[in-house]
Amino acid sequence: MTNAQWFLLVGGLLLAMGLTSSVLKRLPVTSAIIYLAVGVLVGPTVLNLFHFNPLKESALLEILTEAAALISLYAAGVKMPVPVSMARWRKPVLLAFVSMAITVGLVAVFAHYALGLPLGAAILLGAIVAPTDPVLATEVQIRHPGDRDRLRFTLTCEAGMNDGSAFPFVMLGLGLLGLHELGEMGARWLLVDVVWATAAGIALGAVAGAGLAHLAHRLRSSRAEHGLLDDFLGLGLIALVYGLSLLISVWGFLAVFFAAVALRQTERKLVGAGPDVPDRLLAYDSPEGGEATPAATVSEGSLVFKEHLERLSEVVLILLIGGTLFVDSWSWRAVSLALFLFLVARPVSVFVGLAGTRTPWNAKALAGWFGVRGIGSLYYLMYAIQHGLPEKLALELIHMTLIVVTLSILCHGISVKPLMERFWPER
Repeated sequence: MTNAQWFLLVGGLLLAMGLTSSVLKRLPVTSAIIYLAVGVLVGPTVLNLFHFNPLKESALLEILTEAAALISLYAAGVKMPVPVSMARWRKPVLLAFVSMAITVGLVAVFAHYALGLPLGAAILLGAIVAPTDPVLATEVQIRHPGDRDRLRFTLTCEAGMNDGSAFPFVMLGLGLLGLHELGEMGARWLLVDVVWATAAGIALGAVAGAGLAHLAHRLRSSRAEHGLLDDFLGLGLIALVYGLSLLISVWGFLAVFFAAVALRQTERKLVGAGPDVPDRLLAYDSPEGGEATPAATVSEGSLVFKEHLERLSEVVLILLIGGTLFVDSWSWRAVSLALFLFLVARPVSVFVGLAGTRTPWNAKALAGWFGVRGIGSLYYLMYAIQHGLPEKLALELIHMTLIVVTLSILCHGISVKPLMERFWPER
């Protein structure tokens, strides 16, 4: 496709989605399925107007998926309810770390023994497909700041964390393939990739988010006429935190998510807001002693722009996924992996991870099913390719990952609305 044709395709699709948004909301499927259908239509499966080669374009796709994931993680973080407490965060933490590790292990066992992949490649594949996606799972995520739905909070918070908690397993898989240093008996991997990169990433994000909240609050409360560009501050926080993460070798996805969480939590505390007070009702005291002025927060002010970027990235990336698929892409190996992940690995990991909690059975069942795979999996795959994955193995992992993501979009996109309405009505 030429540049002109690409602009016509994306522009026409965006106009169609914008003009028919009220109709689309009533459809029993998600918008991601529509984007995928268009991608398949213009791709090599049907019209063959274009073919996107993930192996040749791995560097570009890595950047696109990286940016999409970062924006989505920020958006998820600033919608987290306040205040943060271990009682509330216990379930998503268990899912993001315990269930994540179980999923990686189960997929690795299946890939090694049933699909015949080397152990390193099997662990790498498990790490690629294990994390749930913050970009494509909007239907089961928190809808707005202050949304107190327990299931939506758990799934959103889990997706915000497990895009980072999967990274140590990616590095373990690469290490077993000889593409990353693990150290003697795995000591370097445990100390650096697991302990340091995880703990320091969370700490970096928390400090940066809280710091920006204090700075913005001081500027706004000391001079009422001092305006701030919240969109720029949000983007700047993402870029700064992620850049620092790369410099000190910590997991940037975790750092950005917790920076967004800390930003919102700190802003709310600074204006003395209770957990049930909407952001639009917050107010700062006037520095001249007059009437209080409506509060503006960086987290709330930058959220709308980030959600628009998130939607645009979803359109482009899913179109590209559709443009990678051929008719013969649907091999039994890839489909069996997807079915094992959806029907065995994810549900088992969720029920085991939440075994010690008082989670209702319907919440466990829905969480076990709605582990949507998407942009995060594509990023990890491109990351591995860019770090020297052999071409033959890269092609096999591309094939299986794309089918997993495609089937996830289809299966979860078709079932999310009826299942949520039936087993988890509006709360």
